[in-house]
Amino acid sequence: MDKSFSVCEEQVYNTLYKTHAESLRNHLYFKFGDLDQAEDIVQESFIKLWAKCKTIIFEKAVGFLYTISKNLYIDSLRSKKVVLKFEKNSAPVMDNEDPYFHLRTKEFRQKIEATISALPEKQREAFLLNRIEKLTFKEIALKLEISQTAVEKRIAKALVKLKEITELQKHNI
Repeated sequence: MDKSFSVCEEQVYNTLYKTHAESLRNHLYFKFGDLDQAEDIVQESFIKLWAKCKTIIFEKAVGFLYTISKNLYIDSLRSKKVVLKFEKNSAPVMDNEDPYFHLRTKEFRQKIEATISALPEKQREAFLLNRIEKLTFKEIALKLEISQTAVEKRIAKALVKLKEITELQKHNI
């Protein structure tokens, strides 16, 4: 085993961060759909890596980060459920906005999230990389290691599905 790279060396640790933090954040974001939470989890994961740097082999550091981040994210989802139950049982806050406006806004946000979540994973990933990350089809193709034509097809299919779902929802409202 090559002991020349230790995760505890600041330069090695910083290189790991610079090399993997963004892709780890994007992985979490595309998997779970919450950018702020993904960024927080990435930070926590790197803190845990630093805390355990003496026990982590350099070659296993990236796998450690992905495993820790996934577990932290699942833990955060569990705790959100508890918070949501508490909020559901607490007294509502009064404001001056029209209650109907709040209801429509909340319903609209839920429909958008549900619609995007309902897309097949490959379509959702390509769609979000294009619409959220603002990557070109060529950049997405390179990132996903597929052809540019495949990216175009995935995004086109996602848009068709999104349009179908929104049309169905228009007729139901």
